[in-house]
Formats: sequence, C-alpha cells, structure tokens
Amino acid sequence: MDVRRVVTGHDREGKAVFSSDAMVAPTTLSLLPGSEFHRLWGADATVQFPDDGSMPPHPGYFPPVGGFRFGLFTIPPDGGAGVPADLDIGAALAELEEKLPGMTDYLEPDNPGMHTTATVDFEIVVSGQATLELDDGAKVTLNPGDTVVQNGTRHRWSNSGDVPAVLAVCLVGAKHDKVS
Repeated sequence: MDVRRVVTGHDREGKAVFSSDAMVAPTTLSLLPGSEFHRLWGADATVQFPDDGSMPPHPGYFPPVGGFRFGLFTIPPDGGAGVPADLDIGAALAELEEKLPGMTDYLEPDNPGMHTTATVDFEIVVSGQATLELDDGAKVTLNPGDTVVQNGTRHRWSNSGDVPAVLAVCLVGAKHDKVS
C-alpha cells in the first residue's frame, strides 16, 4: 500500500504552511515476501524543525541514541508465500542491506525474525492481527488499537491472522547495555 505523508513547516514570515504532500511507496524485500516497510520520517540527531519540509538525514533503519524513526510495518500472514525456493540468499541479503541499511546487523541468522535493538519502540496495530514473541517464548496477540512499548527486548513478530497486519511504529534510539 502507498501511504500519504503530509508535512507542515513555516514560510519566511513564520506562518504555518503545508511543506509537502506526497505518496510514499513501501520498501519491499525478496527475503520477506509480503512484508512492507514505510520509512516516513526520522533523524539521527537532536530534532530541529525543517521549515522547508525536507526530511533530516537518517540513513540507517534503526536510529542511534538521540535519533528516531517513524513509519509503518506490514507483517504478512504466517504460512503465506514464504521465501521462494530459488531465491539467491546472498543477493537477497544485499538487497536487505541496501533498502533497510543496518537491519541485518540485528537479525539472528539461527533464529529467524528474533532481534534486539538499542531502541524504545512505540507501536500501535492499525489493522490485522500481530503476535509479539519475547525471547522466552512468551507471546501476546495484538488487535487494531492495541499498543506496545518495546524497551530494547529481544523479540520477533508474526501474524497468525488471515490478512496482513499493519503497525505504526516510532523507534527512539536509547542507550542499551547489551546492544551497540
């Protein structure tokens, strides 16, 4: 799905204006069929108003301490198309690194989907049904309107429903004793 992003700012006289209004296409990956990542806004440093509506630089998928990310994340239903049998894994990992820089640094190859980041994540389920699993196997199923505050815990997402689950997410870079 494409998402509309409306950004406000200020003109030279300080009057509030709409700085931009554009559709944002999702980032999709051959390694994660059905998943979509909408990188809507972010910064890697102390936030300053971008009066002209330009997005601050934020090259990595996850923010550093003091940075943030805002976006949408779509989780396809479990048991969907899955990874194609003929997928070139090396090329797919290179694509992942190109489109979502730094994400592979946090993924656990021996435990697909499980990851830990140095972030506090604020998430709300917009549609569908998402399941959050922690490192000890504890799970919670979330429905539209349900929220999560994820405090740098080891976790993975899945979707036992029959439609894609869409989550709005805001990731805030935080100091984490076990993750750099």
